[in-house]
Amino acid sequence: MIMTIRGAILCGLLAAALGVPGGGQDTMIKADPSHYLDDIKAELKKEWPANRTVNLVFHGHSVPAGYFKTPEVRTLEAYPHLLLTELRRTYPLSVINVIVTAIGGENAVQGEARFGEVLAHKPDVVFIDYALNDRGTPPDQAGAAWESMIRQALAKNVKVILLTPTPDQTENILDPDAPLAARTRRIEELAARFGVGLVDSYGAFKDFATAGGRPADLMSQVNHPNEKGHRLVAAEIIHFFN
Repeated sequence: MIMTIRGAILCGLLAAALGVPGGGQDTMIKADPSHYLDDIKAELKKEWPANRTVNLVFHGHSVPAGYFKTPEVRTLEAYPHLLLTELRRTYPLSVINVIVTAIGGENAVQGEARFGEVLAHKPDVVFIDYALNDRGTPPDQAGAAWESMIRQALAKNVKVILLTPTPDQTENILDPDAPLAARTRRIEELAARFGVGLVDSYGAFKDFATAGGRPADLMSQVNHPNEKGHRLVAAEIIHFFN
């Protein structure tokens, strides 16, 4: 079972290794995980024939796409499907589609250009995870692309959850001036500005390192998490569904 308390999962990983609804804009308060998806959780609790399919779309780069040690793809060990496994336990009467529109190597500008593909799936929730690859994109361009995707989703009454990046081992995750730390702060600002959800993957990995864990123990290669790393992300997401 995916743990729902960051401290608990950090302890488990260390042991193994030594293993308010949103939709508004300019709110300057990110969504409360315990209530942001209240309407979605209500749908997930309904019984047939009153229930319906709930669509969760994961948009981003190689990490949500399931790439481990490139070119190997482990779809069922990546966080979108780890989340689905946990949701099946929590909501046994539900019908849930996990739809992954992520493409390896893509950045937010490219992802924004095909965001219509995401909306065509009629998502209930869109998860956006591009920051790892946005380091090669000017911050203003990347930020504009994230903002465009958020606005398009909210205009369709789709809930949005932004993800801060998973690590890259070429950076020191404990360095506040690291490029991914800067990207994390920009995503936090967007979540607060639009009142949407925030999953702080970067913070979870940073907490693991601060507690004495080796970041490499959560990685399958320099820039892709292994299953333990993906479980850390899934444990952050599940807060929105509890």
